[in-house]
Amino acid sequence: ANRGEIACRVIKTCRKMGIKSVAVHSDVDSGAVHVKMADEAVCVGPAPTSKSYLNMDAIMDAIRATGAQAVHPGYGFLSENKEFAKRLAAEGVTFIGPDTHAIQAMGDKIESKLIAKAAKVNTIPGFDGVVKTAEEAVTIAQDIGYPVMIKASAGGGGKGMRIAWNDEETREGFRFSSQEAASSFGDDRLLIEKYIDNPRHIEIQVLADKHGNALWLNERECSIQRRNQKVVEEAPSTFLDPVTRRAMGEQAVQLAKAVQYSSAGTVEFLVDSKKDFYFLEMNTRLQVEHPITECITGLDLVEQMIRVAKGYQLQHIQEDIPINGWAIESRVYAEDPYKSFGLPSIGRLSQYQEPLNLSNVRVDSGIQEGSDISIYYDPMISKLVTYGATRAEALAKMEDALDNYVIRGVTHNISLLREIITHPRFISGDISTNFLPEVYPDGFKGHQLDTTKRRELLATAAALYITAQLRSQNFLGDLRVSSTPVEISQWELCAELGEECHSMVVTKSQDVFTVDVDGEKVEVSGHWNLASPLLQVTINGTHRTLQCLSRDASGKIVLQYLGTSFQVRIMSRLAAELNLYMPEKVSEDTSSILRSPMPGTVVAVSIKPGDTVAEGQEICVIEAMKMQNSLTAAKQAKVKTVHCKPGETVGEGDLLVELE
Repeated sequence: ANRGEIACRVIKTCRKMGIKSVAVHSDVDSGAVHVKMADEAVCVGPAPTSKSYLNMDAIMDAIRATGAQAVHPGYGFLSENKEFAKRLAAEGVTFIGPDTHAIQAMGDKIESKLIAKAAKVNTIPGFDGVVKTAEEAVTIAQDIGYPVMIKASAGGGGKGMRIAWNDEETREGFRFSSQEAASSFGDDRLLIEKYIDNPRHIEIQVLADKHGNALWLNERECSIQRRNQKVVEEAPSTFLDPVTRRAMGEQAVQLAKAVQYSSAGTVEFLVDSKKDFYFLEMNTRLQVEHPITECITGLDLVEQMIRVAKGYQLQHIQEDIPINGWAIESRVYAEDPYKSFGLPSIGRLSQYQEPLNLSNVRVDSGIQEGSDISIYYDPMISKLVTYGATRAEALAKMEDALDNYVIRGVTHNISLLREIITHPRFISGDISTNFLPEVYPDGFKGHQLDTTKRRELLATAAALYITAQLRSQNFLGDLRVSSTPVEISQWELCAELGEECHSMVVTKSQDVFTVDVDGEKVEVSGHWNLASPLLQVTINGTHRTLQCLSRDASGKIVLQYLGTSFQVRIMSRLAAELNLYMPEKVSEDTSSILRSPMPGTVVAVSIKPGDTVAEGQEICVIEAMKMQNSLTAAKQAKVKTVHCKPGETVGEGDLLVELE
């Protein structure tokens, strides 16, 4: 599932190779894009993943009913499940991935570290065994030395992982990680290892066949993360030199050969500031970020996986693998980046337009206009990939692509993605997995306008306002009221942006607006198509793509500018003077209430009416998209009423608890 994105990706290669495809889907995904793309489709159960995409019996029935000869598992769900691979083998169906031995060896983080050590791959110091209790976890953490990483043995995708800096955080991390691991993978075993401060997350793509041949297809830099989940990736890495790259590639191949690996897989490493690298884990499946490797090597990884599964030898040798150009991938999510760098958002895509009119832009998605983003599956909308001869060219294309990407109906993270790729630290390559908390210690607040950019935004809003006013006076090109037209070429306006009020004088000559903003002139011109979500404008000689998200009769215009949405209110001088007499809405006192920050399911409620809670005490736990989030009290107080109970589904902004 995962929005069907990876299924669509696999189907495209199957078509190219002349192979017919069958899509499996849950009932809520019956109208999904991957279902429409495939030659056949089979429903395997209701929305909850345990009853559909993780339901092996239903999937085996679908395989028998359609006579499928092979299964590509994509990523997530059953892609690294050895039982599923065994059941396919027993029925004589090819699993497009490695054999069960490699899945078992690399799928268990504890066993994989022991194998990596034996294969002479650099590993991180830690505890290789099952941790049974919170107190045992504390003892182990003290032996290794803080900080430590507590994570699910069977995990992946950032699920079931916590960093602990002291004994108390170790106890809490043990509890949450084991619960998330049980919920996501049905396996609550954990392991504890040394947490490497300021690391880079760099992975090596490997490709191996059933004849003992194995290659490394260069690296991907995946250091930009939030909650251990990748946000922006690039290939190659700005940090690696040819010697380190070769050493990492050769160790990755050593590990693949040690487990007789055959297929496309990824060996993940943590790299410190001295370019020392340590084995993290091996993903025995196709990675989400595989398109950037395809861009710089020219290989179709899905095609290679299918060929290897059929039994063919690799067509290439190591010397054939180039680094040709630079590729960057931004993961576009239905998330609110202003809340913990991204809490899930749900809704229907009322308008959706991918920036495919631009050159060297690739969008891997499984949704379309009208698709629903639900609480059941991953909130990823698409993988936006740009490619260039140089890193600077790929970054410039990414900036342009993000500005031209139209997504309406859900909150999305384009503002965060655009800020990351234009940040001086990212551009210089000075990044680590701590990039987001270091750059935004108080949380992400969107683009911060300087004086010049503020004037540009206000001038564009004024030009749009006047264009709309002039259009409303005309009908099919003629004035609505037949009279001698009064030609107005100058307007005196006021603009509200946040707490500030600005005075403007606007003059228009043909299609060029000259806007005097607080005494400074700004020239704005463009093709003002009010029906288009995109505004292609030239501001003081510089081309910019803005999006008009909404506008109303009161002069409120919401513009997406430099990736961030800003609300500007444009009024005539008279309206601005009268507006001073309007009463202001009193904002809600949020310290005495707890609202859900996201849609999800209530997993646990830790309090009852009459209890006294301390500031920071856990009140309840909400699970959304398989991630558990602990919600805490903002102050010490007595609990007045509780509006939720375990098992209930809640929406964003729903009232959960009231305090006295």
